[in-house]
Amino acid sequence: MALSGSEATDPDERGESFVLRAVRIAAVVALYWFVSITMVFLNNFLLDNRELDAPLFITFYQCLVTVGLCWLMQLVARLCPGVVDFPAVRFDLKTSREVLPLSLVFIGMITFNNLCLKFVGVAFYTVGRSLSTVFNVLLSFVILKQTTSLHAIICCGIILGGFWLGVDQEGLAGSLSWTGVFFGVLASAFVSLNAIYTKKVMPAVDGNIWKLSFYNNINACVLFLPLILVFGEVGRVASFSRLTDPSFWGMMTLGGVFGFAIGYVTGLQIKFTSPLTHNVSGTAKACVQTVIAVVYNQSTKSLLWWTSNMMVLGGSSAYTWVKSREMQKTTHKGPQDSAKEKLLPAEKENPGV
Repeated sequence: MALSGSEATDPDERGESFVLRAVRIAAVVALYWFVSITMVFLNNFLLDNRELDAPLFITFYQCLVTVGLCWLMQLVARLCPGVVDFPAVRFDLKTSREVLPLSLVFIGMITFNNLCLKFVGVAFYTVGRSLSTVFNVLLSFVILKQTTSLHAIICCGIILGGFWLGVDQEGLAGSLSWTGVFFGVLASAFVSLNAIYTKKVMPAVDGNIWKLSFYNNINACVLFLPLILVFGEVGRVASFSRLTDPSFWGMMTLGGVFGFAIGYVTGLQIKFTSPLTHNVSGTAKACVQTVIAVVYNQSTKSLLWWTSNMMVLGGSSAYTWVKSREMQKTTHKGPQDSAKEKLLPAEKENPGV
């Protein structure tokens, strides 16, 4: 133990703190990978059910589970204030209306995310939904009037090249779903729009991400009901042979739990590492996720198919690095400019990734 006023630290204490910190970070990253990868495979399992073609109903139920978990977490936080930290959430119609524009975008994002996963599978999911970074650049210019550096545009070019190469290779392999690619492009666009509208409605929920999740999912549950009716999913759900099977509802609920958990572990990873490390971790996770899917399905992929994945992941990582360097150089800018810079620098991990 160092004496008061001294900067010296005992080597063993320093080493112990470093080891503990490293173990803690490794545990948090491992938890993020486990939750994220499990969520993707679980959603793919639920959406790939040939007996139940009801992606909107499945997504609606996951939103319902999230709302229930928000209520449960605030109750636990009230009973055990020193153990669980969760904001008190009480439904307010005015706040719900203010969050509504984001909820419309949120519905599009999670629905198209799940539809992309349903049609392309886990192996091609990373490439199929890889254009979020490109849409970040486009929307930051169109909506925020923010220009992008040449280096960042080159990174986007690499991602676009990987995307088209992946589509080409899936087509040659005979496993390409143009429907899945279409939904993947839409999902990418809505991920970027979600970042913009999240920033806009944050003041309505006092800047609290959990309050935002609560209102967002309540609005989504209400908005999904007419969509489920319009697209005829009520009849499909009613005629589903396993509707009363507890194991089916157990898997559905588990999917909702993991959807809720991904928000928590994402924040946890950013807290214990950094936003840049989080994005690098997400890129590495996507790579491992793709390998697991290929091995699990016993698929054979060409060298160019793997190259397309590496181009997408490499371009995304490079873009994140370039934007982080640019933000470091613009720290002298005013708060408003800095907020714009931080709005769309890198894609955050979303319910379907």
